[in-house]
Amino acid sequence: MQPFGYFCHHQGRGHAERCAAIAHALPSSRPMTVFCARADIFPSLPRNVEVVEIPSLFERTHPTPAMLDAAETPETMHCVPLGWRGVREAVAAITGWCATADPALFVVDVSAELCQLLRIASVPVVAVVQHGRRDDPGHLMAYRSASGILAPYSQALEQPERPDWMRAKTAWFGGLGVEAAQHTGDPKTLRARLGLPADRPVHLVIAGGGGTGTPSAPLTMAARAVPEATWITIGAVSSEWHETGVGNLIHRGWVDNPGDYIAAADLIVSSTGNTTVHSVAATGTPWLVVPEWRYFDEQMHKARALARCGAAALRETWPAAPAAWREALDEARALDPENRRALVGADAAAEAARWLDTLAADLWRMDTLEMEAAE
Repeated sequence: MQPFGYFCHHQGRGHAERCAAIAHALPSSRPMTVFCARADIFPSLPRNVEVVEIPSLFERTHPTPAMLDAAETPETMHCVPLGWRGVREAVAAITGWCATADPALFVVDVSAELCQLLRIASVPVVAVVQHGRRDDPGHLMAYRSASGILAPYSQALEQPERPDWMRAKTAWFGGLGVEAAQHTGDPKTLRARLGLPADRPVHLVIAGGGGTGTPSAPLTMAARAVPEATWITIGAVSSEWHETGVGNLIHRGWVDNPGDYIAAADLIVSSTGNTTVHSVAATGTPWLVVPEWRYFDEQMHKARALARCGAAALRETWPAAPAAWREALDEARALDPENRRALVGADAAAEAARWLDTLAADLWRMDTLEMEAAE
């Protein structure tokens, strides 16, 4: 059976988690080779999957100052620096593998340039699409180059401005890479295990893994606005010199069991990274989202989609006064939890794997005349 290729971006957790989910759901007879700048970010992978560590396409390697202005960046590309040895080595590793492995498909999560490179190399591409304003020539060229587009989110969260030709080749898999089962459990038992109070509301703030940290100054205002709750943060937070500590705001930092904290919480505040979104949505817990800055306004567009379908309350900037915090949290509590749960499919990974297998079979199937000519 022809192998699948897979490029996995190394920033954040979501790319690696959905790659692993697809890998486990594919038939064991289907080999897959994953190219990534970090081999240590993946959950366990099956034996038919190989990870090839390549230089990063995004961190500077061996530059010269003159190269920055040596040539204009084409509108159809985003990150095409000159003089970076690491980029050449990564491209050589991927195209060299394609030349010898003859892949049935190559999933790109995510790089507009690699989608175009693989199309030039005559390899069928599946582009993973993310939220955000991606109507620029680079993204559109990548999506047009692709034989299929994989959306790792529910169709209910699709952006209304996506063109019809793009939707026609898109398949949606809400919750891909997030196991809903890991976010269930008896809250009392979980709180005892986590050292959280059983007799007070627990409000959880989740900092994503793709940035520098959630600012803690607004959270001190939140803790003062709702003093009867215990506020817990997990992930990285960034502090400012003018903050005043609050006794009911506790920073736990990075934890190995975020699902337990999510299941134990009465209310959740978070940014809108892919893993966080689906982890919270699976529980139905009241939810306030405050998007972080990302290229192409990715988190902002996802947050607005969550608000449109009634899954989360949205504030585009952090509430800056106690009354503003109370209003936002009341809005979050008033939303129907089923709007959140509906965003996560029970068998997203299996459905995505079947879609990829079917797409590959359809692309490589010869018609009757071709079969007769081959004979």
